[in-house]
Amino acid sequence: MTTAYDETHPGTPVLDGLADEPWRDVPAEEARWMRPRLPELLGVMVEGVLRHVPEYDRPGDAAYWRVAEAAVAHAMEHFVQMIADPDASWKEVYQVFFDVGYGEAMEGRSLEHLQNAMRVGSRLAWRHLAVEAERLGRPPALVSLLAEANFAYLDALASAAAHGYARARERAAGEREQRRGRLLTLLLSDPPAPPEVAREQSARAGWPLPRRLAVIVLRPRPGSGGEGPAGLPPSLLTGLDHGRPCLVMPDPDGPGRVDELAATLAGWTGAIGPAVPAQEAGTSLLWARRARDLAPAAPPPSGPAGPAPGRTGGRRRGGLLVRAEEHLPSLLLREGASLASIVASRRLAPLDEAAPRQGLRLAVTLLECMKHGFNATGAAEVLCVHPQTVRYRLAQLHEMFDFDIEDPEIRLEMMLLLHTWIQRNGG
Repeated sequence: MTTAYDETHPGTPVLDGLADEPWRDVPAEEARWMRPRLPELLGVMVEGVLRHVPEYDRPGDAAYWRVAEAAVAHAMEHFVQMIADPDASWKEVYQVFFDVGYGEAMEGRSLEHLQNAMRVGSRLAWRHLAVEAERLGRPPALVSLLAEANFAYLDALASAAAHGYARARERAAGEREQRRGRLLTLLLSDPPAPPEVAREQSARAGWPLPRRLAVIVLRPRPGSGGEGPAGLPPSLLTGLDHGRPCLVMPDPDGPGRVDELAATLAGWTGAIGPAVPAQEAGTSLLWARRARDLAPAAPPPSGPAGPAPGRTGGRRRGGLLVRAEEHLPSLLLREGASLASIVASRRLAPLDEAAPRQGLRLAVTLLECMKHGFNATGAAEVLCVHPQTVRYRLAQLHEMFDFDIEDPEIRLEMMLLLHTWIQRNGG
């Protein structure tokens, strides 16, 4: 009898004798003595799995026992059939173990438990076949070949189960993402969805509604294909807002939360709206959209000759996130830019009448004085001039205006108007 091991000789590496389908090297007639032993072996294998793998021991569950018996029976019958006819179809047994893996994932069990059960069953099958082959006087070379065929067959079934397990996990992940996407849409809808609807969808999505949240809108990045950033923390809801990547961050007021997020957004630019209660997420989105236009362009990712991706000079390069609440004057002025420009032209007309450089210098000085409560020393430090210079300019300003520029009642209005005037005049 010729087998894969008959031609081996001292000095030949063991790996040279391995075959992808070792059952092809087992003589077909060997299937004749195996097939009658299958009923007895079936009970031994099922009982062994249930005994040695606690996760599969379900006393009194007759339906589960029948499923386990059916899977083992398919496997052993097909194994013997592959010896009798190596070209027999794998379709049915592959589907059986694909479904087994799929079911394990859907029931929330670990793939490790399934693989352990399959190894136990395979060991019991091999022990039974080896004893029987020895009793029948089969040569050691054949017994070794049967062992290799048994292990290779186990690998094939384990692969089918792993594929089913992975498919179920992918489907579950896809469904979870769909539910999270629907929750994001509900939170950002205008008008807001009823609280009970949001709570129900939150439970379905497995994303507990936080006490407060903030919405982040990112600027689309060239080459991203319209997709958002990858590798984000699972605590974030992700989706699109008018085709732009959009994130919802729970409890954004926690220490370092926003900075940690920015560190994961390398190459992205965006804005984060104010922290609000969950039912007011639309308000956070509104101001995130408006603040996004204030964000500068993010630095491009480093090329092959530059630093390692995500790092610059040994430091991690994160994304750029503009916080809406830190740009309140600019955002308010953008909302009423035309009105602010008209009012500034009237209220600050004396600055327009001065020489261009002088007017700009006086406007900047007045704004800094208002920021510092008209403390000349504080304003002088920012302007990098002598405090006496600030006092001199203030005296000029008092003479130019026909109202009290230090009146606290008009300070906020004047600061907003000065911002507008300075921007319009190139400051």
